[in-house]
Amino acid sequence: MPRTRNRLIAAARRSMLQRAELHRRLDVAKAAFKPGALVSRGKYRIGEKIDDVAIAARQEFRNNRLPIALAAVAGMAWLLREPIKEHAPRLTRKIQELANAITDRVRPADETDADDGDYSEPVENDDEAVQ
Repeated sequence: MPRTRNRLIAAARRSMLQRAELHRRLDVAKAAFKPGALVSRGKYRIGEKIDDVAIAARQEFRNNRLPIALAAVAGMAWLLREPIKEHAPRLTRKIQELANAITDRVRPADETDADDGDYSEPVENDDEAVQ
């Protein structure tokens, strides 16, 4: 009879340990499916994916700087195509006016005087003559 009793005690102990382990696993599973835990796990996984993509993009940019930079500039130009279409004529007109003003300042005011070869002394500005 003592063997049976010891076996029953051991079986009851194993049963209690298994039950405690099952309750612990159930509590862990319950905690894992709470909204806060799901959100934090999702944030972690998304953060890891973003980090992986950033590392890959950085490495690709290091390997192919010029083509990616050209593609980025072309993409920005495409995104801003409507404002560019609207403002480009005015901007080109202003640039052309600025270029004409610069060339007018660089070019001598009266080209016929330069051809005469008559180089006289510069006239001083008198206050009376200016007024």
